[in-house]
Amino acid sequence: MAQYLIRRFLISIVTLLAISVIVFTIVAKAPGDPLAGLATNPNVSAERRAELRDKLGLNDPTYIRYYKWGIAYIQGDWGDSLVSKANVRDYVFGRIPVTLAIVGSAFLLGVLIAIPVGVISALKQYSLFDQFATTLSFIGFSVPTFFSGLLLIIIFSVKLDWLPFVFDNQTEGFWPNVKQSIMPIVVLGLAGSAQLTRFVRASMLETINQDYVRTARAKGLREQIVVVAHVMRNALIPVVTITMLQIPEILGGAIITEQIFRIPGIGRALVDGVLGGDVPVVMAIAFGVSILVVLFNVLADILYGILDPRIKFT
Repeated sequence: MAQYLIRRFLISIVTLLAISVIVFTIVAKAPGDPLAGLATNPNVSAERRAELRDKLGLNDPTYIRYYKWGIAYIQGDWGDSLVSKANVRDYVFGRIPVTLAIVGSAFLLGVLIAIPVGVISALKQYSLFDQFATTLSFIGFSVPTFFSGLLLIIIFSVKLDWLPFVFDNQTEGFWPNVKQSIMPIVVLGLAGSAQLTRFVRASMLETINQDYVRTARAKGLREQIVVVAHVMRNALIPVVTITMLQIPEILGGAIITEQIFRIPGIGRALVDGVLGGDVPVVMAIAFGVSILVVLFNVLADILYGILDPRIKFT
């Protein structure tokens, strides 16, 4: 186990280094000037803008800017936003609660829907329920979230006027916050459950025909015990690892959905940072999510080995 963790740690360091170089280079070379807004300000002269560019290091070569960012990041300094001039750490962490509330609730909703529906579909293979669930699953991960989001807005906001279509983080009160969160949570939850349902069903079907399941039935065990103690216990092992790998997406935010419903979360901050050429903000979010992805990949492998004794860390 120790040798495996050391090897994975070294691989992770190289992976994160490569990711940081690629992301930083792409963002730094992308079109867009973080000081473009000052060009329309008559109180800021061209000489002053040039001084600001030199002060912020925007005229330095990309590798110099990357080196300065890397040293500061290692020291825990995420810098200041080039657009809003706010501290990047405060800016990013200030948006995490909104993203956790929306994307986290949608993730939980997707899991609560996918596991029972996938299990029942496998146990009742080719039944009317299975065909109905399969059809909805295909529709769920075939329809993009921007389309389903706009469809819900048209129905429940424009036509029926039941739910607000713009998220306002200044809203006070439990029910008003629930109302403005329903549509984005439903959009993300159903999209996530569609793919996970198919995975649960396939894993159950693969497990339900194993020899040890037939042996348990031959011993006279009740069908409920066979399903819960033998089939589900082993079929859901890969589902647990897949779920672990999806956790970083919660903190990464839902980029498209947050844009549609104007949710001030991490995903929207990332888009705004890319459009504005705000390298410190983009790197803080993108590299932070990359760290979480690599970390949870390792944790998923370890958890898979713990749950399945056949897996050896050699």
